[in-house]
Amino acid sequence: MTARTSRRPAVGRSRSAVAAATAVAASLLLLSGCGDQTDAAIAKREAQKNRNTGAPLFKMLPKDIQEKGLIQVGSDITYKPVEFRTNGAVEGIDPDLAAALGKELGVKLNFNNATFDTLMGGLKSKRYDLAMSAMTDTKERQQGIDGSTGKKIGEGVDFIDYLNVGVSLYTQKGKTQGIDGWEAMCGKKIAVQRGTVSHDLAKDKSKACETGGEAAISIEAFDNDSEAQTRLRTGGVDAVSSDYPVAAYAVKISGKGNDFQMVGGAPLKAAPYGIAVPKDKPQLRDALKAALENAIKNGSYADALKKWDVKDAAVKDVQINGGS
Repeated sequence: MTARTSRRPAVGRSRSAVAAATAVAASLLLLSGCGDQTDAAIAKREAQKNRNTGAPLFKMLPKDIQEKGLIQVGSDITYKPVEFRTNGAVEGIDPDLAAALGKELGVKLNFNNATFDTLMGGLKSKRYDLAMSAMTDTKERQQGIDGSTGKKIGEGVDFIDYLNVGVSLYTQKGKTQGIDGWEAMCGKKIAVQRGTVSHDLAKDKSKACETGGEAAISIEAFDNDSEAQTRLRTGGVDAVSSDYPVAAYAVKISGKGNDFQMVGGAPLKAAPYGIAVPKDKPQLRDALKAALENAIKNGSYADALKKWDVKDAAVKDVQINGGS
């Protein structure tokens, strides 16, 4: 039995080999036109695009952030008007203030979306350089203590305080059911965002109801404030508690002002919002503090607050860990 032998082209290369060589050559030309496409090269170009080495406070930043030209920000981007998305773009009080800080620092503050109750974990795992998300500066958070259990769960954070706000109550418009403050919430249902000061306040008020011999407050906690608002809008709860800027915005905007109404008078538990920075990043903390002080001096801070109608929440002096 005779073995078959394949015939080879007498001259030159096969058509497939020529085609392959042509494709390789075209790829090389494309790469040479586009430049180096490695991850390191792309990161370097992004850094150059975002970085302004001539900015007033650029040299205050840690070297790694100077090189990246980027600060990664953890944020719950569902909290109108503090931070939210419109057609994919992040906007609100915090993003506008972050842009002002970025101009002073010469880098971009890049917002990454997460649920509020995961932000501290994201800082601990170094997923984010800081958290900026309407986060109230409290001693528990400074010390890494879980407000619900009282147990220490981390090293804690330092806060650069940038707004002073309180907590408000609102109901369906025209359906207050006699709710004119927290004392009238005993036996009622309330929706809050999980892990917030409103959530803690609702639990404290519920205990006070029981201590006084009245029915507890039924608390429904959601991942974001929009879900709490939807629950109220559909009549599933009697009220919602949110930070004042969020409550005021919801009352003004939802249903063109026909869905909700504020109740209970002045906001309770006025306290500072803070930019949360891990304890092991004091250089970044100090650079952010200096950037906020510059923004206050040059007016960009006031411009951002005026845009979102929260001028009354302005701070005059920037404090670190001013919360109680």
